[in-house]
Amino acid sequence: MIIVNLIGFALIGVIVWWFWLYKPTNTVIDAREVQIEVADGVYTPSSIQVKAGQSVTLNFKREDQSPCAETVLFPALDISEQLPIGEVTSVTLNDLTPGEYAFHCQMQMYRGMLKVVE
Repeated sequence: MIIVNLIGFALIGVIVWWFWLYKPTNTVIDAREVQIEVADGVYTPSSIQVKAGQSVTLNFKREDQSPCAETVLFPALDISEQLPIGEVTSVTLNDLTPGEYAFHCQMQMYRGMLKVVE
């Protein structure tokens, strides 16, 4: 019984870390295109930094079979794109102003951040 409780607490700790405490490293992009892999429950890279005033194309390639991975949303930019399995879906963002733009799946299990800096 003690072992079952310890395993349960360990799983709760992993879930808390994964959804609330995990902070991905920034990927600073000088190019105008970024390849983003959608697999294993995450966007890779999930934290992208670009310069303001330039257009950037985010190429999402979905490898994950999960139904949650089928859509990517950029709520602040009013963008929603379907991601077919095994195909590249391009999202072009033009003349972004400085700030942070979250992107995620419809259930917010897959999460990412686009940081636009001067």
